Amino acid sequence: MQYCRDLCAKRQRCSFIGKMMYRSRVGMMRTMQESISKNSPQDFVALTVAIKAWGRELGFQDIRIADAAADMSQAEAGLLEWLNQGHHGQMDYMAKHGSRRTRPAELVPGTLRVISVRMNNTPPAAKDSWEVMQDGTRAFISRYALGRDYHKVLRTRLQKLADKIAVEVGPFNYRVFTDSAPVMEVEWAQKSGLGWRGKHTLLLSREAGSMFFLGEVYTDLPLPVDRAVGDYCGSCSKCIAICPTQAIIAPYRLDARRCISYLTIEHKGSIPETLRPLIGNRVYGCDDCQLICPWNKFAAITGEDDFAVRNGLDDVSLVELFGWSKEQFDTTLAGSPIRRIGHEQWLRNLAVGLGNAPSSAAVTGALQARRDDASALVREHVQWALQQHGRRCDSPGNL
Repeated sequence: MQYCRDLCAKRQRCSFIGKMMYRSRVGMMRTMQESISKNSPQDFVALTVAIKAWGRELGFQDIRIADAAADMSQAEAGLLEWLNQGHHGQMDYMAKHGSRRTRPAELVPGTLRVISVRMNNTPPAAKDSWEVMQDGTRAFISRYALGRDYHKVLRTRLQKLADKIAVEVGPFNYRVFTDSAPVMEVEWAQKSGLGWRGKHTLLLSREAGSMFFLGEVYTDLPLPVDRAVGDYCGSCSKCIAICPTQAIIAPYRLDARRCISYLTIEHKGSIPETLRPLIGNRVYGCDDCQLICPWNKFAAITGEDDFAVRNGLDDVSLVELFGWSKEQFDTTLAGSPIRRIGHEQWLRNLAVGLGNAPSSAAVTGALQARRDDASALVREHVQWALQQHGRRCDSPGNL
C-alpha cells in the first residue's frame, strides 16, 4: 500500500513538473512572438535582404522564402495516392507523420515561414559520368556522394544562418532540416520560388539545373515571401526515356521500387532479378535522368571542399571495391553518405555490378572469393553474378 501511495505521489510530482515545463515553453514562445510582432513590415523586408546575403556568405547559391500556410492540398493528395499505390517501396517513413509533411506548424508549432536554400554539389575534377558507366569494369557512384556527407555540411551551415538571425532579432522559434524529418523539401522549394518540380520529380532551376542539395529553416518570423516560378520542362521527356529501369512511370511520377537510387540505397533486401541487368555498374545511386536533362548545362561546379572527390571513388574498379573488408569500408568511407548503407548492402550492389561486367579472370575470381560469404544476401547476389558469367561462356559466340 505504501508503495502505491509513493508511486502515486511521484506521478503527481512528474505531472506537475511536466505542466510547468510546458507552460514555460508556451510562455517563452508567446514572449518571442510578442517581441517579433512589434517589428514593422519594413524591418522584416530589411531582415529578409540580410538573411539572403548571409545565406550566400555561408555557401548557399540561392535562398527563397515560402508561406508555411500555403495551399498544399494538391501535394497532400499526390503523396497519399503515391503511397496507396505502394510506389514508396520499403520507405515506411514516407507513410508516417501524416499531415506534418505538408503543414509545418504541426511539426514545429508557431511556424509561419519556410526558408529554402540550395547548394551546388557537382564535384570538381570528377571523371566524366558517361565514361565511367560505359566501362563495365568500373563502379559508378552518384556524383553527389563522392565527398563528405551533405547532411552534416548543410545542417551546420543552416544552424549558422539561424545563429546570425538570432543575433539580429534575438531569440526566435526555428528548426533546420536537410533531407531529414517529415519535410516535403521539393514542394516547399517550389513554393518558395527556388525552382519547379521536373518530370523526374527533382527540383529544377533555370540557373542551376538540378545538381544541388536542398535545406530548410522553419521559422516563426513573418518574413515577406517570394513568388513561385513556372514549369519549364515543356514537351521534353528525355529523363523518362533514359531511365534504365523505366522507374519514371509518367511525368512527375516515380515508382521508387524500380528506381536504381532506391534499390541501391534505401532497399535493404534482395534486388529483384529482372532489374539487376538494368542496373549495370551503378553501385550507389543513379544520375542518368539528371545527366540527360538539358537544364543541367547550367549546373555549376561546387566550391565546397567537402564535396570534392574522396578516395578516388569517381573512377575505381568494381573488383577493387568488392575486395574491401568491413573494416576498410568503415574506415575509408567515414564521413561519407555511402557508409550508412553498410558493408553488406555495399557488397550486394557490387555483386550486381560484377555480374553485369565483362567476363574476365579478375571478375570471376573476385566473385568466387565471396561465394561463401557470411551474409546470405551477399551469397545470393554473388551466385546470380557467377551464373551470368557462366551463361556468357556457354553462349554460341564464345564456343
